[in-house]
Amino acid sequence: MAEKSQKFSLMALTAMVVGSMVGAGIFNLPGRFGQATGPFGAIIAWSIAGTGMYMLARVFQALAERRPDIDSGVFAYAKAGFGDYTGFLSAFGYWLGSILGNVFYWVLIGTTLGNFFPAFAGGNTFVAITVSLIGIWAFHFMILRGVQEAAFVNFVVTIAKIVPIIVALLMMLFAFNYQQFAENFFGGVGMPDKSLFAQVRDTMLITVFVFIGIEGASVYSRYAKTRADVGTATILGFVGVTGLMLAVTMLPYANMPRAEIAELSNPSLAGALEAVVGRWGKVFISIGVLVSVLGAFLAWSLICAEVPHAAAQSRDMPSAFGRENSNKVPVVSLWVTNILVSLFVVSTYWSSDAFWFMLDMTSVTTLIPYLLVAGYGVIIARNGTGYEDVPGERRRDLIFAWIAVIYTLIMFVAAGLKYVILVAVLFAPGTLLYFWARNEQKLQYFNHKERVLFGLVVVGAVIGLIGLITGHITP
Repeated sequence: MAEKSQKFSLMALTAMVVGSMVGAGIFNLPGRFGQATGPFGAIIAWSIAGTGMYMLARVFQALAERRPDIDSGVFAYAKAGFGDYTGFLSAFGYWLGSILGNVFYWVLIGTTLGNFFPAFAGGNTFVAITVSLIGIWAFHFMILRGVQEAAFVNFVVTIAKIVPIIVALLMMLFAFNYQQFAENFFGGVGMPDKSLFAQVRDTMLITVFVFIGIEGASVYSRYAKTRADVGTATILGFVGVTGLMLAVTMLPYANMPRAEIAELSNPSLAGALEAVVGRWGKVFISIGVLVSVLGAFLAWSLICAEVPHAAAQSRDMPSAFGRENSNKVPVVSLWVTNILVSLFVVSTYWSSDAFWFMLDMTSVTTLIPYLLVAGYGVIIARNGTGYEDVPGERRRDLIFAWIAVIYTLIMFVAAGLKYVILVAVLFAPGTLLYFWARNEQKLQYFNHKERVLFGLVVVGAVIGLIGLITGHITP
């Protein structure tokens, strides 16, 4: 009976996707896009991001259908396609990206409160960090009471946090100024002198960030009542949230000059609504941000705990991470996750720009497992695994998977070498967990190809550490 109560419906799985995606990033889209480009560049950026992420969503859907035996989501696909160490790096990278994303949520809470209480300004003051630590551990003990209970809270919060976004969009749509939108279309007054390519490139990481969570149903596939619901929930969540993000990006251009949008403090949607309806709009959105981010933190805390737990179940992480309490919560995984989140939150005290740094690091870290998932999609479409009854769908899925691969590679280029190197700095010590797991099973650590991959990780980590020490790389 306990196992049965843990099963999620299609609606609950869709809420996991929406709850994971609609968190912090969507409230900061106006300012980030305003700094980078006008509506024309934004349309191009969202066309690229929407196409790439839609293809990735279709890959997740195809893998859920063709490989129903793989029920651990993201990292398990990487392991099946590219081997044990690559699977570990995917699991660790996804876990790390989730942890950094949770840190970002608390920084955003601090910056939001900083608009009203100076002691929180920047999101990384002593007061902001103290409040964040209290919040992290309050959620921790709530989750320990049970995954199903936390998932129900997430479902309710997901509905609640959509409301202020919808209200803001309706207000801005009602005040739509066509002339202002036309003036902003190619950047308007004060647009920095840079190419259209550079404008679009400067928006790419935040588009990745706001799409993180598209795999929420896949991560929890083992809890689905019906396996087919995993793919359906992924597509439903993607379509709905994409529409919201596009509207949040474009409508502020019709209500204020692009240069003023660029100067809005975070969360910039609050300032955009304030320009339309006055001070109450900023307060209203700020409350919505707090609800949304706390809900997203809950959703990602569930995912953070699930990933190393699932990896331990498949022996890709140390067995200790597989332990559960009486409520079926991966207790060791949750404790380690929140200890790391707490340490990263404390480290933001020394960051010059904790807000954008954490957002960009989260995006790049999560791109690695996304790339490996897309690559595995290519592999199974090419060799026909799972397509015995539907051979006509192989070619379509192969095209989708290749486009997803190309898209994620382009995102790495857009991110820049700095963030890729910093990820290696975190991956190198993280590999100690891989050694631990392999030693438990008395297995060889690496084959020849994996030694080369590990060597590249170590070289990247050394370069990153030297850059941090000399000041050539700054967080």
